[in-house]
Amino acid sequence: MRQRREAAKVELDLISRARAGDGDAFRALSEPHRRELQVHCYRMLGSFQDAEDALQDTLLSAWRGLAGFDGRASIRTWLYRIATNRCLSVLRSASRRPAKEWDIPGVRPPEPTRLGEVAWLEPYPDALLDGAITVPLGPEARYEQTESISLAFITALQALPPRQLAVLVLRDVLGFPTNEVADMLDTTADSVKSALKRARTGLRSRWPQALDCEPPAAGSPAEEAIAAKFVSAFESADVDALVALLTDDAFISMPPLPLEYEGRAAVAGFCAALFGTGRTFDLVPTRANGQPAFGTYLRTHAGVRPGTGIFVLTLTGDRICALTRFENTALPSFGLPRSLPPVRKKE
Repeated sequence: MRQRREAAKVELDLISRARAGDGDAFRALSEPHRRELQVHCYRMLGSFQDAEDALQDTLLSAWRGLAGFDGRASIRTWLYRIATNRCLSVLRSASRRPAKEWDIPGVRPPEPTRLGEVAWLEPYPDALLDGAITVPLGPEARYEQTESISLAFITALQALPPRQLAVLVLRDVLGFPTNEVADMLDTTADSVKSALKRARTGLRSRWPQALDCEPPAAGSPAEEAIAAKFVSAFESADVDALVALLTDDAFISMPPLPLEYEGRAAVAGFCAALFGTGRTFDLVPTRANGQPAFGTYLRTHAGVRPGTGIFVLTLTGDRICALTRFENTALPSFGLPRSLPPVRKKE
């Protein structure tokens, strides 16, 4: 109890100083919540870069609007209110990025199984998750923090209408009480309950397969074994070995390209097209969304190996249930180079 009183006293002092224009005091108030707010924006927007932009806008709005903070809610809740409404504005904007057309020269993809519903998605670097998914949750939160950052979950969220998405994240992922969510969204508790019911139904009906994958523990021998087999098959362009690692209903997607391939045969057809022109790759390990991931680099006669993108694996048991390919623009966010130097020839 005494510690709480002391913490409240410190916060009030920081608020007073920040309102007077003390930037260091504002940073002391906001910095403990920075990482979790970025992840919140990412869950809502599905884009690492958009999430970073929304976070910066949130902090700027909070700094400028601190005089309007009335203290009825905590600073954390107030920041979530600003961030959520900023993300809703982005989601409703007509300027969001459209789907792309196929642009890999020399490779003609087979007919896709379907066109993806989510036109834009980016991976989130695991290196930035430290301290971001160990946040305090309300008692009504329904999802583990690691589960709710997975690509399957993020993709499912992006298929929801903006208001339903916001309500589901605030209630089921973070566990904010209904009345607080209603206050954040300037609506009623009944409206929040109704939106949450529709969001839960939408989440289950749109992406049931993606949400059923049960991965091995991160960094476990089981995960490492699957990842090693994937690297071996991919770097040797061995389609049969690659397909042997897949579940029967595995699928591959490649946002912002809308093409999706579902089932072993369809994935095999795409991989055969990718490797069929003699293209071979080197993989560099990383992690995204709590999952194994690899930067892909094309081997060329010129020697320098340009980065072509990032593959993220979704695992279930000892198999791969989904592959997601991202553009090479994602490489810098993971600290990966745009290209690798030539392989030195053995003398």
